Amino acid sequence: MPPNLFRWISWNLEHVTKHGCSVDEIEAAVRAAHRRFPRKIDRDKWLVIGRGAGGRFIEVIFLLDPDGTAFVIHALPLTTRRRRG
Repeated sequence: MPPNLFRWISWNLEHVTKHGCSVDEIEAAVRAAHRRFPRKIDRDKWLVIGRGAGGRFIEVIFLLDPDGTAFVIHALPLTTRRRRG
């Protein structure tokens, strides 16, 4: 089940928005995750590929805090080629 709460600090705000994704877009993609996502990709990292608030596909990686809050560490708009894998 996708997290509903997000933890934002200056570091992750700056880091995840540098590729042009907004906080609203990132949160919408994670909240609307379905089917195979979020998918665990490491001991403490989760991946979501989905549509953000603006409708484009984005890739989001987050850590899950002990209280279930998501700490986003990566967000990137996906090209058609990357969406196909």
